[in-house]
Amino acid sequence: MRDTVQNETTIKGQIRRGRKESSPGLLVSQAKRVFLSGLLYAAALSVCLNLLQLTMPLFMLQVHDRVLNSQSMDTLGMLVILAIGALIVLGVLEFIRALSFQAMGGALVRRLNMPILAAAVQASVDQGLSRATQSLRDISELRSFLTSSAVTAPLDAAWSPIFLGALFLLHPLFGLIGAVSAALLLCGGLVTDILTRQLTKEANQTNIEAVSKIGASLRHSEAIEAMGMLPALAARWRALQLQALSAYETSGSRSKAMSSITRSLRYSIQIITLAAGAYLVLQQEITPGAMMASSILVGRLLIPFDSLIDNWRQWVLAAAAWHRLEAILTADVAIRQTMPTPHSSGDIVVDKLIYAAPGLDVPIIKGISFSLSPGEVLGVIGPSAAGKSTLARLLVGILRPTSGGVFLDGNNTFLWERSSFGQVVGYLPQSVSLLEGTIRENIGRMADSDPYKVLEAARLADIHEMVGRLPLGYDTLVGDGHLTLSGGQRQRIALARCLYNQPRLIVLDEPNANLDAIGERALIRAIERARESGAIVIIIAHRPAIMQVADKLLVLENGRVTQFGPRTSVIPVAAPGETTREVSAI
Repeated sequence: MRDTVQNETTIKGQIRRGRKESSPGLLVSQAKRVFLSGLLYAAALSVCLNLLQLTMPLFMLQVHDRVLNSQSMDTLGMLVILAIGALIVLGVLEFIRALSFQAMGGALVRRLNMPILAAAVQASVDQGLSRATQSLRDISELRSFLTSSAVTAPLDAAWSPIFLGALFLLHPLFGLIGAVSAALLLCGGLVTDILTRQLTKEANQTNIEAVSKIGASLRHSEAIEAMGMLPALAARWRALQLQALSAYETSGSRSKAMSSITRSLRYSIQIITLAAGAYLVLQQEITPGAMMASSILVGRLLIPFDSLIDNWRQWVLAAAAWHRLEAILTADVAIRQTMPTPHSSGDIVVDKLIYAAPGLDVPIIKGISFSLSPGEVLGVIGPSAAGKSTLARLLVGILRPTSGGVFLDGNNTFLWERSSFGQVVGYLPQSVSLLEGTIRENIGRMADSDPYKVLEAARLADIHEMVGRLPLGYDTLVGDGHLTLSGGQRQRIALARCLYNQPRLIVLDEPNANLDAIGERALIRAIERARESGAIVIIIAHRPAIMQVADKLLVLENGRVTQFGPRTSVIPVAAPGETTREVSAI
């Protein structure tokens, strides 16, 4: 348990340190420096590796021209020892270079995983879940690319002049053949890029869109199955998949065609090299050993260029993944304080609060101002689409105000460092969801929580007996693929999570939407206990019964406060579907 607490503390420190020391631009530049430093180290190793690649042609040259002519077994033995020793060193250096790329990938992941996770959570709030999950996949794909063989092809191609120089030393004709061949393969790579880059980009984007849409739809599998929406959903999925598949097939066929052409060209060049070598041997300009060595050198010269063409698509996809990561890191994400703020017990002040969603000209929240003191309960009512849930998100610092602000004991709730803010706030969103884990972990907010505080929160929410009847009690796993809970059960467990550790600010958005009469009475008792402990409670609800516990009411219409004051002095406006009796009950 102590290790778990230490690990959690370490992770919190890493998150705070990452936010403090690394602005988005600095993070990107640091990641680039890590990549460039690792690339330079691998490039230095590649020089030695490419020099050691000369072992085989030199061995062939010496055996044909020296050993066979002198018939010296001592010379042959010494050449074998030297060649095997060089190849062992080659293998060791190849292993070290592979480890350097692995270390580079690990360093990038360790440096970016926390900032990417924070940016992904913010992107999920602002732009939806699909972009967030794609970012987490991108960093994994980038690490996989850095540990693959595709990343070494440009380094080997960069040191191809070593083999070209050796060919010129054997004979200028060999050097000319090698230079022309390398230029032809390089042109083949450029043609492949021109023919496939845009198609690969479009196919990848379409595939990401298809996966994100179907993933979002599958979260509503019960509605899909019950109302027979699968054929229509499958038709949409099929259309997107066919669009991506068509682009992939076109791009793949062009890439494979160029790969086949370049491979045939490479084999033809080796045949031409052997033929030219045989001609030069007949003309007594070179030895047979030089002819064999030239064939090996030309093959080794052209392999990196051939590999570049084969792995070009991986480079394009890796570049696209990096650009997406760079975009999400440098996006206008929430920048918050990094210094933890101590617990607060003061008033909450909403000062001229305005919020306009990105892309909208008309604000959703329009100049709201009010204040509450500890121990007060505020009920927020109003018609649908009045901005009530948006106000709840602004109160707990999820959204960044366009103007004005929300201040708890003088501290801006949006700028407040998240870990310390989470210790003073409880939030029950309108869409209730439990995280993957046990009920105890969910109530304890996924931390290594105090069991007594978990039990206290469960009793405050009046779910202790309900949890005791589950298969494993508080150790019962919930989430996808685990025990299916009813909407009311999920909402009451989420209420216990909201009340965990006696928060000083509690915001409840439609807390009784899925509750029966027993659950609603338990909710009212929990609110009364929170008020008695000195918490500020803000309730957003349509059903009037829950508002009986409120001290004050705020009527919100079209993003503006039309009425605010003691509950008995506020005359609410009936929402669609409410009767006059229901409204008067408030």
